[in-house]
Amino acid sequence: MFLTVTRLYFSAEEGGERSVCLTFAFLFLLLAMLVQVVPEETLELGLEPGLASMIQNLEPLLKMQGWDWMVPLVKLAIRVGLSVLGSMLGAFLTFPGLRLAQTHRDALTMSEDRPVLQFLLHTSFLSPLFILWLWTKPIARNFLHQAPFGDTPFFLLSDSAFDSLRLWVLVALCLLRLAVTRPHLQAYLCLAKARVEQLRREAGRIEACEIQRRVVRVYCYLTVVSLQYLTPLILTLNCTLLLKTLGGYSWGLGQALPLAPVLAAAQDGPVGPKEDEAQQAAARITGALGGLLTPLFLRGTLAFLIWWTAACQLLSSLFGLYFHQHLAGS
Repeated sequence: MFLTVTRLYFSAEEGGERSVCLTFAFLFLLLAMLVQVVPEETLELGLEPGLASMIQNLEPLLKMQGWDWMVPLVKLAIRVGLSVLGSMLGAFLTFPGLRLAQTHRDALTMSEDRPVLQFLLHTSFLSPLFILWLWTKPIARNFLHQAPFGDTPFFLLSDSAFDSLRLWVLVALCLLRLAVTRPHLQAYLCLAKARVEQLRREAGRIEACEIQRRVVRVYCYLTVVSLQYLTPLILTLNCTLLLKTLGGYSWGLGQALPLAPVLAAAQDGPVGPKEDEAQQAAARITGALGGLLTPLFLRGTLAFLIWWTAACQLLSSLFGLYFHQHLAGS
């Protein structure tokens, strides 16, 4: 869906959408490389333990083939791949963030007499900031694990309970953003009225077909706006569910179950006499992937995707607020 929507910007001959996407892609590429060098004591994404777990299982396979010199290259390739993926996600989330900022401002204007809805809109808009806070170890895990109440340490949550609580908070924030979908889309549809009023203030004779064209253009673009709003939400929710399942977490706040042992390679087990070569090859590939894609590696990768998606949404939406507040009318 991201690729389909972004393709519209690159196919347009007029306007600066293509330049904006490329500029933000380069900016997010630099930021993605900087994020990966932040130590785990500050940003606990789990990339370092995940890479160490995967390399530990990959190194014997490479040594069997005499390719042990490729171990540093594999680590570098994974780092570069995550940076490129982060750059692409940043480019894809640029215009959804700009659109979210516009609909957020208009939705707040339309709900001036509804303070509860305004509170929900503000909370939904700041939900990416809460997600960033969940993986910042000094102000999230350390604070809840050992709260600073005087000289006596007071433990609020265990490590496993905090991991489960983080999953529940992610799901709750996704549901909150889903709950305020209607005010955002209604705020976008009200752009048709604003454009007609702006057209009427212009000097000269205005044809009815011009007014109709501007109104229809807003309604025809509603599907794209809906995708821009819902796709980051769906991506975050899917990554959260994958993180729970593949990362070995639990929904309960009690003691977490130990991680499942890594699948052994297929060549270590007996092979049935009736299995053909294709089945044996498939079994070897399955065993190798099970040994490489360890729960620790999947935890780090999915946590990075969730955190990075929230960071891209926050940066692009804040830039959108500044743009619509100070630059759009100039």
